[in-house]
Amino acid sequence: MSGANMLRVEEAIARITSLIQPVEGFEQLALRSALGRVLAADITSPIDVPAYVNSAMDGYAVRADDLTESGETRLTVIGTALAGQPFAGEVGAGDAVRIMTGAKLPAGADTVIMQEKTRREGDSVLIEGGQKKGQNVRHAGEDMARGEVVLTRGTRIDPAEIGLLASLGIPEVQVFRRLRVAFFSTGDELRSLGEPLGDGELYDSNRYTLHGMLSRLGADPIDMGVVRDRPDAIRAAFEQAAATADVLITSGGVSVGEADYVKQTLDTLGQVDFWKVAMKPGKPLACGQLGRCLFFGLPGNPVSAMATFYQIVQPGLRRMAGETGNQPLRFTVPCAGNLKKRPGRADFQRGILEQGPNGLVVRSTGSQGSHVLSSMSRANCFIVLPAESGDVESGTPVEVMPFAGLV
Repeated sequence: MSGANMLRVEEAIARITSLIQPVEGFEQLALRSALGRVLAADITSPIDVPAYVNSAMDGYAVRADDLTESGETRLTVIGTALAGQPFAGEVGAGDAVRIMTGAKLPAGADTVIMQEKTRREGDSVLIEGGQKKGQNVRHAGEDMARGEVVLTRGTRIDPAEIGLLASLGIPEVQVFRRLRVAFFSTGDELRSLGEPLGDGELYDSNRYTLHGMLSRLGADPIDMGVVRDRPDAIRAAFEQAAATADVLITSGGVSVGEADYVKQTLDTLGQVDFWKVAMKPGKPLACGQLGRCLFFGLPGNPVSAMATFYQIVQPGLRRMAGETGNQPLRFTVPCAGNLKKRPGRADFQRGILEQGPNGLVVRSTGSQGSHVLSSMSRANCFIVLPAESGDVESGTPVEVMPFAGLV
């Protein structure tokens, strides 16, 4: 596949999307255990939130008909309403009730005057003119109404969703089961942590990165270790993963070297859908199927492995986990510095998004080599340069994809 006909990133994502459906199988979890999981069923509100008409301010509950448009209005204070301790009486003509935020609005009242617009004289309260009927009042069901669908199937449960569900009195929810994702690294030069390094050897970082990315995504990671560059060893690992996992992810072995057996093994045991994408870093990216097991072969270079995971693999895993509607945030800011770029491939450079004197700007982390893993650690965003673009001059607007919400 030549550079001219490599898949564009968008095409690769579309192909992956067409290959997969959400996993089957659900779990019923206690609310606190559901953080980070994906809802498998719509949530309908069993109650109104708020459950009753209440005050949005500390102040006085009054009848709007008693207020004058200009000048002060003097009303008699007949009691107090606290959150959880309603006023039992009724507000009549010329009456006011001292009320706190969240307290139930007393019968007869329809308006709350914030205390900063009042002054107290004994049992009376004087209210500034110019108040509006219904101000500072929260109505029953204003946030969520009984019977309303408040969260839909496919929503990832974050802290806000936990709080929302708790406010509805819902103690447990149905979620999709976790994705089982097996992964291993290939390469005779790789050593695991704790092993001494020989000449020409290096520690395997990709398995640790993958474990972190998969865990953050809410998957069940299955670490198969380092598999040596031998056809029989790689074949055995493929067969084991296909029998136990929903997805297999490898790093290394998908280029065109003599000892790169991953793609060859996938050709033999399964189906290759594509294996080159027009992106940098990360051109050699294999995607296919091992029976019912989805396969991704990531490049061996650490930054390439992370970039391809976030840009291409993660959207597929989110869909497979049952999630819908997740689109990473992208926006345009000026570039604070020159960037090197050759036309032909989309480039996901590592950048630092920061506040400049006139607003947000982005600058490069420095060296953009696919082996420079520290560039990912220093960065807080991807600078997304389209395939057709060339070098970027300082001050030029560029698209950025913040890591917040992505990683």
